[in-house]
Amino acid sequence: MKAVFLTDRGKVRLHNEDAGGVFLNPDGIRLAIVADGMGGHRAGDVASDMTLTQLKSEWEKATGIETADHAEKWLKEYITKVNGLLLDHATNNSECDGMGTTIVAAIITDGFATVAHIGDSRGYLLNETGFKQITEDHSLVNELVKTGQISKEDAEHHPRKNVLTRALGTEKVVDMDISTIMFEEGDVLLLCSDGLSNKVSEKEMEELLKKDEELKQKATTLISLANQYGGEDNITLVIVEFSESIEGDV
Repeated sequence: MKAVFLTDRGKVRLHNEDAGGVFLNPDGIRLAIVADGMGGHRAGDVASDMTLTQLKSEWEKATGIETADHAEKWLKEYITKVNGLLLDHATNNSECDGMGTTIVAAIITDGFATVAHIGDSRGYLLNETGFKQITEDHSLVNELVKTGQISKEDAEHHPRKNVLTRALGTEKVVDMDISTIMFEEGDVLLLCSDGLSNKVSEKEMEELLKKDEELKQKATTLISLANQYGGEDNITLVIVEFSESIEGDV
């Protein structure tokens, strides 16, 4: 298994409100996270950093995650706890009022990957059947697409594209999507914030991920492309590749 995490402020934003990383538990199982914070007075970076810090801390103590059911239960329990922590922090710190964050997190083993997400940070899978998005955006525009009010093409340039219908830390009850996919030799998992997915097409992502290059180079090229196309947002990604090679192992 090989993995790489990379984040970039982009070309326009003054601060990076994204957070992410890849972490090992005592059993050597990986947890990959991308969180895209939002909120005034730089509260977005507080929300994403708190989310990352709390989940990392809990994961580094977690053991016995052997099945998809275990993984789904862990993600639901601890993301729900983080939701409460974010709400409490915003309540007790007026400068953080209204803060929140997207999250896409994956527990990855030598057989399956369990992915949880809230908001519009995405997960993609490249395997023998092709390249596809495995999460569904929790956004106003995606709801309009699902109900047939606008086309997917219209959605790409919709003025309210960034309006979320769900975020972590904004409501007392958090609703997340959790699913498990097979993860086998040669498969590649990409998690990213919308700073990447809004700029780089799925075709370009697929072509880059298929290249015979080190993961770090692939990640760097993806971020460079997003910046080349405008870089108006922070750009964060995690790439995990199921490979027997130990080169660049994280």
